[in-house]
This record gives sequence, structure tokens and C-alpha cells, in this order.
Amino acid sequence: MRFMEDKLVTLAIRTYHRAQMIKAVLQEEGIETVIHNLNLEQPEMAVGVRVRIKESDLPRALTIVEEMEKAWEEEKPVKENRMVLIPVDFADHIPKTIDFGFQMAEKMEAEVVFLYVYFTPAFTISMNNDVGTYSISDSELLRRIISSANADVENMRNLINRRIRKKELPKLNFKFELIEGVPEDQILDYCKKYKPDVVVMGSRGKKISNELLGSVTAEVIELCEVPVFAIPSMTSQEKFDDLKKIAFITNFDQKDLIAVDKVISTFANPEMELCFIHASDKDEPWNEIMLTGIKSYFANQYPGVKTNYALVESTDSPEKINEFIEKLQIDVLAFNSRRKRLFARIFNPGLAYKMIYHSDIPLFVTHV
Repeated sequence: MRFMEDKLVTLAIRTYHRAQMIKAVLQEEGIETVIHNLNLEQPEMAVGVRVRIKESDLPRALTIVEEMEKAWEEEKPVKENRMVLIPVDFADHIPKTIDFGFQMAEKMEAEVVFLYVYFTPAFTISMNNDVGTYSISDSELLRRIISSANADVENMRNLINRRIRKKELPKLNFKFELIEGVPEDQILDYCKKYKPDVVVMGSRGKKISNELLGSVTAEVIELCEVPVFAIPSMTSQEKFDDLKKIAFITNFDQKDLIAVDKVISTFANPEMELCFIHASDKDEPWNEIMLTGIKSYFANQYPGVKTNYALVESTDSPEKINEFIEKLQIDVLAFNSRRKRLFARIFNPGLAYKMIYHSDIPLFVTHV
């Protein structure tokens, strides 16, 4: 009650995202803060949000906000609107996606966008005398779902800002996008519309198979129009710069040459090692000749990158590929994925589906 007795004054009028950031910092400093004029149905779309505090806290709060504004002005600018997209699932989150996503964005001079897709049941089913009737969900249920989603977003935003201040994450522009719908559908639609440079997602890996997160990631990898970097929960790598040994699976397709260029530019590292592998059931001399040619081409194109090649038995056996990458201590498995029609994917799933559920190594998949 004491909070309400002291006169409230408007400290700042900002966008929803900036207002939330100011509120988080002020509250950490012990300054009670409220936000007014929120669009409750779509708060992330609100503009002109008022940040209000007690009048007695005004002098100290002004100093804090002035420092924040100065820091925002000094933030590294986004070059050509480059973007690293990180879909998040607060119920099943893999923390390393944030670390790797921010580190990749720093290298690319890109903005980080977190995409949170929440589900609101459009209809509820009630049973009356064994007859199913459908009614639209009431507005209160929808309000609760959106309120919970925004609370999750605010908690993560506060966490990221704390980590940036502690220099655990690079200081970059980042924002959240909240969208209602089915995760894989909305992620694919967002990529089609905004064309991020890369999507950084978590996956469950072989030790925790058949999880929803794995299926969403596999679906995005199979159908996405932009590169996807999938990070298993059990991966041992800690930093993006530690990813130096990369294996690229090639089927000798001309488009693989373009895909490898993307891999090298993404994981640019003075100590990079790139191994070209071809998986086949047949032991044909021509396969080795082709691999030698690809290795020589990229050795000339990128003299600073150490290259080699190997033949692996059977593309249809993820276990064989895993044996190879474990033996050579590969950090990332990369390949180019061709998008398939639904019927083909159901009866003949691609390599992405197989590796998502049978490997604990990060996957980088292009779609040339």
C-alpha cells in the first residue's frame, strides 16, 4: 500500500521491449516500477508504453535510465539487418543455444531474435450425453496463456541482460517475437518471411529420443529455407570458437560446393579442419577420385583451412557416421539437405531426422 501512497510519475515512454528492459534494471536496483498502457492481447506489439515509478525515486532512476540509453547508443550496429534466429521452448530449453547463438551473431555482426511460439487451443470439447460439442475458448483462458508467455519472456530477457552485464554474453541487440501457433509451422513461416542468416535450435540427441523438441528441430531442418544449426542437449562443446573440426557429408552434388562455402564462412576459424566424407554401400574407386578432387579444390580456394577426406560405409546407417565422427573427434557434422514432399518424408526420412535422434554432435544443415 505504501507504493500506491507515493505519487506515481512517468519516467519514460518507450516501446514494449525497451520498457521491459528499463523495468528489469530499476527493480534490480530496488526501485519499484510499474508499466502502463500495455496491449494485453499482443503486448509485444505495444508502443508508447509508460514506465512509472514513485516520485521520490525519480532522481536516482533518471541517472540509471540515462546510462542505459547511452549504452543502447553504443551497442554494436546490425550490419545489413543480419539476423540469428533462436526459437525457444521454455518448457524444454537447451541453454547452449543462447550461448552459441549470441557468439555466432557477434561474428556475423547480427541481431539476435528469439522466437517463442505459444499454443492456444482454438476450441474446447465438452461432453454432454456422449455427444461432443465445440465452443470457442473464453477470453480469460486466452489472457492467462498470453500472460504466462509474457512472464516467461520477461524472465528470460532479465536473465540475458544480467549475463550481458556480467560479460558472459556479448553485448548485442536482441528482441523477442511471440507468435501463436504450431512451433514448426511458425518457425518455417518466420524464416520464409524474414530470411535470417541462421536458425540456432536445440535437439534432444540419441540419449533422449522421441522428444517433441527433437521432432520440431528435425522438421525445421528438413523444410527450412535457411541454414539450421542444431545443438544436442548432451553436446560437450562449450564455446562456438571451439568448433574447429567439421565433417561435411557430400554426395558429389554441384550444390555441395556452394554449401561448403557457407560452412566455411559460418565457422571461420584459423584452426579450422574440414573433412569431406562420402557414405556409400559400394566400394568404388571413382568415389575416392571425386573426394580427392573436392579436397584439392577447397584447399586451393581456402589455403588456411586444413582439408582431408574419408569414405564411410552406408548413408542409411547413422551408427556408421557416428563411429567415424567419434573416431576423428569431429565437432560439427554438416551437410546440404534437399527438401522433400510430405509423402516422401514419411516413408523415406532424410539424414536430418536420422541424425537428430541418433547423434550427440551439433548439426549444421544448409538448403542450397
